[in-house]
Amino acid sequence: MGELDVATIREGIAEKYRKVAVSPGGLFRYPTGQASARGLGYPPALLAAIPRAIRERFVGVGNPFALGPIHLGEAVLDLGCGAGLDALLAAQLVGPAGRVAGIDLSPEMLAVAEAGRAEAGFPQVEFREASAEALPFPDASFDAALSNGVLNLIPDKPAALREIFRVLRPGGRLQACDIGLVGDNLPPDKALWSD
Repeated sequence: MGELDVATIREGIAEKYRKVAVSPGGLFRYPTGQASARGLGYPPALLAAIPRAIRERFVGVGNPFALGPIHLGEAVLDLGCGAGLDALLAAQLVGPAGRVAGIDLSPEMLAVAEAGRAEAGFPQVEFREASAEALPFPDASFDAALSNGVLNLIPDKPAALREIFRVLRPGGRLQACDIGLVGDNLPPDKALWSD
């Protein structure tokens, strides 16, 4: 994939998530929001501790928490954190002795996530603007990495996976939910690349 293609894809994704930050409804071809999170098996008691604005902007495609436990005191990385729902849920699981870092390319989504973090009162969470292809963390920083509908959006998947496994501690785990294309061709509609 050429540089122009990568830039086009990233700009398309950035534009879509700028819109999600403002008004999340009707931008995806799959269920979103709190009802979607509940349908994917997110625990209602944990969702209740997350601000409404964050729950409304949930656009995940699965439940990475269903893939394995997150333990008290762990360090968790949320890749493509968006509005921060998975990061804030992870904060409840790791407790005050743990830590959660969320990264995203969208400053607008990070602003929503940070406001939600402050409202919910989770000091063990930080949000940073960064790409999964160049993570701003030292080696072996995390016990778990979460990805919810993000890996499919990354142009250089091998680079992202190298970075993810670099920042995971020995025995660390990647808990990822994603979507994929059926067939060999990208859809001709570039707007679909960010779904």
